Amino acid sequence: MAQIVVDGVKHFYNSTLEHGDPRVSNWPMMQTPWPTVGICLSYVYLVKYLGPALMKDRPSYNIRFLMVFYNFSMVFISLYIFLKLGLYGWFGKYNYKCQPVDYSNSVEANSMASLSWWYYISKFLEFSDTIFFVLRKKFTHVSTLHVIHHGVMPMSVWWGVKFTPGGHSTFFAFVNSFVHIIMYIYYALSAIGPQMNKYLWWKKYMTTIQMVQFILIFVHSFQLLFRECNYPRGFMWWIGFHAVLFWFLFWDFYKNAYKNKCSGGAKSVTFGSMCSLDCTEQVSNGHQKNGNIANNGNNKTNYSNGIHKTHKNGIKCKDL
Repeated sequence: MAQIVVDGVKHFYNSTLEHGDPRVSNWPMMQTPWPTVGICLSYVYLVKYLGPALMKDRPSYNIRFLMVFYNFSMVFISLYIFLKLGLYGWFGKYNYKCQPVDYSNSVEANSMASLSWWYYISKFLEFSDTIFFVLRKKFTHVSTLHVIHHGVMPMSVWWGVKFTPGGHSTFFAFVNSFVHIIMYIYYALSAIGPQMNKYLWWKKYMTTIQMVQFILIFVHSFQLLFRECNYPRGFMWWIGFHAVLFWFLFWDFYKNAYKNKCSGGAKSVTFGSMCSLDCTEQVSNGHQKNGNIANNGNNKTNYSNGIHKTHKNGIKCKDL
């Protein structure tokens, strides 16, 4: 009986992979999902267990230059993917209501398939966000939600590249790449140093932008429930489910970090590569909106209102 079940599973697995797009079958990492699964699991182990253990008795690394270089590199990678997806599809050639996958060997179809693969590879590059946290001993930034967000994406995108590298599903990569342009510009400027803070007044809108993208992806995907479209419905559910999941995760972050900021008993949270709000806003005379601060706003010690790096009510405000 057990052998029958095993044989059935093997047959289902092999027959499923045989229906993949033949154009990508020989591309790196596209033969089976297991290398991707292995890398994602290794990432989780590295950033949640091995990395913190190795860094426990070591000083944090000063990798500011590396972070600036990495973040600006991700800006250009995201910009490239966004523009190419637009030029070959979403700037006018694709139909936003229903776009079947073009499995031909035309220049446009092959280009969309190639861009889908590069988008998949970029999800591995984004593991660096978490690795930098570990190297800088910002362990509280490596939250479970953060690791879920980064760890799930490569595996999720793999299935899209394997079976639908083009068409309706690439809207996800198109919108997400645009959001990442904005996001990594913010991270790059933040990494330069505190002198850039005055240019980062739009920090609090970052989470809102990310939540809007998931609403767009959700609507774009689930509209196929109400119209006929020659596009695999399984991927409609797959993409729509991820949009709903990530929307609620980001909403939880937004609710805790912004709506409850600096209120008694609020928790310090981080999500994705986001940092929590600065709970203390300083003004030129050295006073804060929620209390006074000594030495023209540069004192690093505790305050009577309990808000800073250490404090009485448990509210923690992180820096990059």
